[in-house]
Amino acid sequence: MTTYALLLRGINVGGHRKVPMAQLRSVLEELGHRDVRTYLQSGNAVFTTEPTDGGDTDEELAAAIEAAIEKHFGFRVDCLVRDHAYLTAVAADCPFPAAELEGKQLHAFYFSGPVTEERYAALDRDSFLPEAFALGDRVLYLYAPEGLGRSKLGEALSRPALHKDVTVTARNWNTVAKLAEMTAPQS
Repeated sequence: MTTYALLLRGINVGGHRKVPMAQLRSVLEELGHRDVRTYLQSGNAVFTTEPTDGGDTDEELAAAIEAAIEKHFGFRVDCLVRDHAYLTAVAADCPFPAAELEGKQLHAFYFSGPVTEERYAALDRDSFLPEAFALGDRVLYLYAPEGLGRSKLGEALSRPALHKDVTVTARNWNTVAKLAEMTAPQS
């Protein structure tokens, strides 16, 4: 059995694309996933599943969940699925002093695939200081001292043109840590 975190992109924002967490749990259970739990209303779930003979990949699990959500709710929602090892590696590899910051000051932008520095070459990083970002394994770390809502760098990084070929969804550091904790193997 493997425990995964499910990250939904762009739901329950401003009353649009409503996905009630109780219904999301039911959709995941109908797919055969177990121990389904949700975290907050912004599209975070944790579930345990039995690997198939071929060994489901994160992408295959995400695709199956996207199809089930579309069938149930009538609209498409991009999803990312990540296991505990990945989530703890993201937390451990953070180049910013996470333990010294408030959760709202640090964010992880999770990507469906790898991204390189070239993607962001046109951004003048110095013009956004003290805000800063760094890339990791399918993740971008954003340090925004005033929070994401006031972040000019966060706004620049969220431009659709920068992510036209990947799915991206952001979580604050409190959620990053909580999902790593929730996916930890149970003893």
